[in-house]
Amino acid sequence: MAETDPRDFETSKRVTIDEIVHVLSHRATATTRGREWNGVTVDMYAALPNVCERYPALDHHLICYCPAGSARLVQGRDGKIHESLITSGISMLMPAGYDSLWEGDASATARLRIPTALIESAAEQIGRRSTSQIEIRNVFEARDTVIGNIAQLLMIELEREAHPAQRLIVDQVSNALAAHLLRHYNAFDPVESRDLSALSKVELARLTEYIEDNLDRPIGLVELAAIVNVSRFHFTRLFKRSTGMTAIGYVEQCRIRRAQTLILETTLPLSEIALATGFADQSHFTRRFHRHVGCTPATFGRQNGRRRTTKFAGT
Repeated sequence: MAETDPRDFETSKRVTIDEIVHVLSHRATATTRGREWNGVTVDMYAALPNVCERYPALDHHLICYCPAGSARLVQGRDGKIHESLITSGISMLMPAGYDSLWEGDASATARLRIPTALIESAAEQIGRRSTSQIEIRNVFEARDTVIGNIAQLLMIELEREAHPAQRLIVDQVSNALAAHLLRHYNAFDPVESRDLSALSKVELARLTEYIEDNLDRPIGLVELAAIVNVSRFHFTRLFKRSTGMTAIGYVEQCRIRRAQTLILETTLPLSEIALATGFADQSHFTRRFHRHVGCTPATFGRQNGRRRTTKFAGT
């Protein structure tokens, strides 16, 4: 028996922007509802630990934008399951017509609800009169600076006191978001290919900062790729071409450099240094340290005058 595409259900059975507040098990901390804004509706939600929820299909498009923090989340849509670390600046795009699964820890989010009529109106303005050639793609995670800037602007307006000028601002921003979705996320248009020659200095700096801030835990290729908004496959090639080494190798080098600093500048036991730099245990730390430095952490400490405590004992 063929599977039923969730988009085949009657539109009337889908949850509307007004109805969704009664379907969700949690409540928004702030919302644009009641401000009589046209276009995009914005609801702000605090971080939610231990989420395990399913929701029916929506009659509108949804963008979940993470303004701060991070959390590991499992998303299920369109028969696909995706697990990743959602960090500040990441957006999740859920088109109208898909039911959804959410499990894990949800980060704080600004949820932008976009009426399909807004997308259709924007499409007509750019000369696309047939809605049959419009389908917003499902995107589990994207680092899209345009979406991020629009979300931030809407969040700023939400924090301001109500003013007649806000309707004009929100109307224009909503149209800009609709146009952006048509240009970059319409399934009937070819995906714009970016220059895969190398990562920029800004992107490399962003990656380095992220790695240095997260050395105490596992760092995956998927989350690194999301920082520069490319697929994991393209990221591995880009990073190697830009730095001459693999991303995993670079992360390990950063761990070893941090470990050397901790050995020289603190009296932490090697077991704690191992955990602080993201290694599974002291034995694993010692093996990888020896491979990079040519001696064990304990020997490195002694050679550099750090023999003040027995905490460096052991190889």
